[in-house]
Amino acid sequence: MLQMLLALAAGGAHAASIAWPLAGGRVLPGMQQGQPVWWLQLLGLTCLAWLVQRNADWRRAALSGWLFGTAWLAGTVGWTFVAMHTYGGLPALLAGLAVLALTGLMALFYAGTAGLFAVLAPGGRAGRSLLFAALWVLAELARGRWLTGFGWGASAYAHVDGPLAGFAPWLGVYGLCAIAAWLAMTLAQLGRGAAGDGWRARAIALFTVMVVLALPLLLQRYPSGAAAQTSSSGRLGVTLLQGNIPQDEKFEPGSGVPLALRWYAEQLQASRTSLVIAPETAIPLLPQQLPPGYWEVLQQRFGAGTQAALIGIPLGNYQQGYTNSVLGLQSGQTQPWRYDKQHLVPFGEFIPPLFKWFTELMNIPLGDFNRGALRQAPFVWQGQRLATNICYEDLFGEELALNFLDPAQAPTIFVNISNLAWFGNSMAIDQHLQIARMRAIEFDRPFLLATNTGATAIVDHSAHITSALTRDTRSVLVGAVEGRTTVTPYAWWVARLGLWPFWLLALGLVWRAQRMKTRKIMF
Repeated sequence: MLQMLLALAAGGAHAASIAWPLAGGRVLPGMQQGQPVWWLQLLGLTCLAWLVQRNADWRRAALSGWLFGTAWLAGTVGWTFVAMHTYGGLPALLAGLAVLALTGLMALFYAGTAGLFAVLAPGGRAGRSLLFAALWVLAELARGRWLTGFGWGASAYAHVDGPLAGFAPWLGVYGLCAIAAWLAMTLAQLGRGAAGDGWRARAIALFTVMVVLALPLLLQRYPSGAAAQTSSSGRLGVTLLQGNIPQDEKFEPGSGVPLALRWYAEQLQASRTSLVIAPETAIPLLPQQLPPGYWEVLQQRFGAGTQAALIGIPLGNYQQGYTNSVLGLQSGQTQPWRYDKQHLVPFGEFIPPLFKWFTELMNIPLGDFNRGALRQAPFVWQGQRLATNICYEDLFGEELALNFLDPAQAPTIFVNISNLAWFGNSMAIDQHLQIARMRAIEFDRPFLLATNTGATAIVDHSAHITSALTRDTRSVLVGAVEGRTTVTPYAWWVARLGLWPFWLLALGLVWRAQRMKTRKIMF
C-alpha cells in the first residue's frame, strides 16, 4: 500500500513540474504558478525509478508504473474534463470517467516500461540506467505518435528553464526525455548496494550526473558566439489580438458571433504594425456566411500598403468538407495565402472510427474537418518567412522540422494561433506556453502566440517571454519579434531522419538487455 501511495504521489509531482499549479510560491519560494520546475520532474521520476528497481516482481513494478502514469497524466490533462462537461454538455460523471479512461490507457505505456525493466534489468548500474532510459523514451514515443499521438505533458517540458534545456537544439524533446530518465535511474541507484559495488561506484555515478547537468552550460545552447550574432533576419512589428470571446457563446449567432465579428474587424482596421494576427477561428463563420461586404473590406484594408494580416477562419463547404484554416492578407495578392490545419484533434476536429456515438453525446460544433498538407508554404512578409500552426500542432516538433529540409526556405518565425477557451482558466494555457518555448529552443526560432483567451505572447528564440497579455482579458499586444535563420543540429537531422534514430537506438538497447538476460539464464 505504501508503494502504491508513493507511486501516486510521485506521479502527481511529475504533473505539477510541467506547470506549477499553485499560486503564491507555495512549498518553496520562487515556485510561481504556471512555471516549469525541472528538479521536481527529476524528483518524481527518481521516486518511480527507485520503486521499480527494487521490485523483482514485474507485476508489482508494472503496477507502480501504471499508478505513476495515471496520476501524472490525469494531473496534466485533467482540463479535458472542462471541454467535455462544461462546453460539450457531457454529464460530469461520464466526463470524469472519460478522463480516467484516457489517462489510464495512456499509462499502460509506463506500466510496460516498469514491467519490462523488472524482467530485463542487468546487474550493473550503467546498464540499468541505460535500459530504463530506453524503455522510458519508447513509452514517450509511443504515446506521442500512435493513434495520431498525444505527447502533451512529456517529461522534457519541465526542463525549459532547467540545465538540461541546452540539449534541446541537439536532441529535441525526446532526447531530453531519455536524459531525464537516465538521470532518474542513476540517482535512484545511489543508495542501492550490490556485491563489489561500494562507495567508489557511487561516487563515479554521482560525478557522472553532475557532468551531465553541467554539459549544457558548455554547449551554451546552439548556436552561440559569432553564429548567433549573424543569424538574425531582422525585426518585425506585430500586433496580436486576444478577443476573449466566451466559449459557450463563441458560435452563437445572437451573442458571440456578432461580438467576434465586430471586435476583430475594429482591431484589424486599427492596427498599425507590419503584421497583425487574429487567433484560431477568430472569424467564427465560413466566408460565405459573413455579412455582405465584410470580407471584402478586410481584403481592401490589407490589399495595399505596408501591412499584412493572418486571420483564423474555418473554410470549405458541405460537398468538399471543411478545414480549420488561416488566411493571410497582404498587398499584391490575387488570392489570400492559406494554411489548413494538418494535425487534427480527435473528437474535436475528427471523429475516430467507432466513436461517433461518443461525439453525439457532446454539443461541440465543427467536429469533422479535412486535413491540410504536412508541408505548406510559409507566409512571406517583410523579409520574414512565417510558418503557421494551429492549436496543439506545435506539440509535434518532428512535423515542424519538415519546414527545415530546404534551409533557404526555412521559416524565420513560428506563429501559433489557438483557442484554449475550451479548457477554461486551467493549466492547459501554461502548459501550452511551455510547449511553444521548447520548440523555440529546439529550432532557435521565436514564437508568436495569438489566442482567444491566453496565453497570447511573444517568445524569442531563446524561449524568453518578451511580452504577454493577461489571460481572460479582451486586449491587444503590440510588440516586435526578431526572426532567425540558423538551422540547429536537431532541426537538420530530424527533418531528414524523423524520430527513427530514437526508436532504433532504444529498441537496440532493449534487445541487447534481452539477449544478455537470456544468456545469463542459459549459462
